[in-house]
Amino acid sequence: MAALLATLLLLGASSTLGKTYEDGEKVTLYVNKVGPYFNPHETYNYYELPLCRPEKVEFASLTLGEVLHGDRMAVSTYEMKFKEAKESAELCKLTLKEDDIEQLKEAIEDLYYFEFVLDELPIRGFIGHLDEGGFLPHKHKVSLWTHHHFNLEYNGNQIISANVTTRGHDPLSLDEVEAPLELTFTYSVMWKETTEKYETRGQRLRDSSFFPKTLEIHWLSIINSMVLVFLLIGFVVIILMRVLKNDFARYNTEEEDSEDLDQDDNGWKIIHTDVFRFPPHKSIFCAILGVGSQFLALATGIIVMALMGMFNVHKHGAMNSAAILLYALTSCVSGYVSGNMFRKLGGHNWVWNIILVSCIYTVPFFLMWSVANSVAWYLGSTQALPYTTVILLMLIWLLVGFPLTVIGGIFGKNMADSFDAPCRTKNIPREIPPVPWYRSAPAHMLIGGFLPFSAISVELYYIFATMWGREQYTLYGILFIVFVILLSVTGCISVALTYFQLSSEDYRWWWRSIFSAGSTGVFIFLYALFYYYKRSNMSGTLQTVEFFGYTILICYAFFLSLGTVSFFASLKFIRYIYVNLKMD
Repeated sequence: MAALLATLLLLGASSTLGKTYEDGEKVTLYVNKVGPYFNPHETYNYYELPLCRPEKVEFASLTLGEVLHGDRMAVSTYEMKFKEAKESAELCKLTLKEDDIEQLKEAIEDLYYFEFVLDELPIRGFIGHLDEGGFLPHKHKVSLWTHHHFNLEYNGNQIISANVTTRGHDPLSLDEVEAPLELTFTYSVMWKETTEKYETRGQRLRDSSFFPKTLEIHWLSIINSMVLVFLLIGFVVIILMRVLKNDFARYNTEEEDSEDLDQDDNGWKIIHTDVFRFPPHKSIFCAILGVGSQFLALATGIIVMALMGMFNVHKHGAMNSAAILLYALTSCVSGYVSGNMFRKLGGHNWVWNIILVSCIYTVPFFLMWSVANSVAWYLGSTQALPYTTVILLMLIWLLVGFPLTVIGGIFGKNMADSFDAPCRTKNIPREIPPVPWYRSAPAHMLIGGFLPFSAISVELYYIFATMWGREQYTLYGILFIVFVILLSVTGCISVALTYFQLSSEDYRWWWRSIFSAGSTGVFIFLYALFYYYKRSNMSGTLQTVEFFGYTILICYAFFLSLGTVSFFASLKFIRYIYVNLKMD
């Protein structure tokens, strides 16, 4: 446990010191991966292409986050020394066979790019050049870059920036060549001194990205969302307070014959003997609340760490590592909340409840990951995790996540008080009258899911562009505001929908409160379909499987989290109104 906490703290250690070099000292350039430009998660080992490679490939030691990110860094054959320029140095000579030429042509036609890493700085460029266009005649020319020019900037004894160009050299056409093809690859290195500080090179890296920049601070959209949220919250509070005030005045009026009141009255008071009737399937109900609470704690922790500047843009996979470790450490939250609520609801088989909490998300995640990882392994992608990483993740869950779930469940069970319902529950449940369609469960799910989704719809594009695109998300302050907005809207809508349900004399609010707001996950998945087909250029089996597989898991996490918020908001509201009601 202590080691994990130390690792988590080290993730945010800002690289303000950095590596220093002596004049003439060797600077190692790593080759990392290649892949189609428009498929961010379809990446392959650089040395799978018939390009210059050493006799023995030496892989770099990677962090957990880098492996999860698909990085597979290996030492390159480029020879660089600090502050020593080179001009048209020979990298290697290759003899390409027919299959090698076809493999390169296919890669260039798919717009393959490469990624190198130098002093933790990514360097990206295209494998070749595709010149396609025209109608009559149609032009289709495929060329390979055989020369790379590296521009490196330094301040004192530290490297500040690195990029690669192909200036001054024309690509080699692969259209009408015959095998075997003799090639000579060359490279140049130019060093330039700069006054820029090492501490600011992350900002420069964001500003000079190889990929197109589309993310901007969208204050107008955020202000618009905040205004809508304040109006919605104000509307719900004012309307419900006025309605409740009238309800309290009417229900608490002294009647001469209380029996006549029970027979003639209607509304939420008449079901006071049923409203706290415990829901069916209590074990899975409490498991949902436990895992939902864990995801809320996880999201809060990630955002807080981001606001504290613990994730650097040039640190590959730092957020992935933090998410894995935080998920394991917050397992105690799921165990505690589920065990505590399960005991309050009169549950007895708490061992089964703990097992259910541990499996309700991890089992679907494992099944989905198994499919995606199998496809990646079959296609030879670096997205397929090595068996050592799989064993490490399993050990983290078995040695940290599961034990903390059990410990949290034991504490939750032992510290649970009685449910202490304001009203007694009769043995025989009351008959539920029919309701119009606009008060049915599907209508509530439509409203309860759409309104929270509308509050985050603008920010959702930027999140998708980061997860499934090439963007670097750094607007964590705005993300925190949107997160608070989402929780506020979810709580207000759940309270309003629960009131309308109780006013219809339907006391089955327990499960409906979860599904009404949890249906936001369905709207997010519909948006994912729109994003994939209309806002991205993703294609191919691997990218499609990963996109939809992991998107389904994300939507499921939204269902659990927002369903939990909705339930606890509804429970708080129901306790409030029935505590303030005078019972006859």
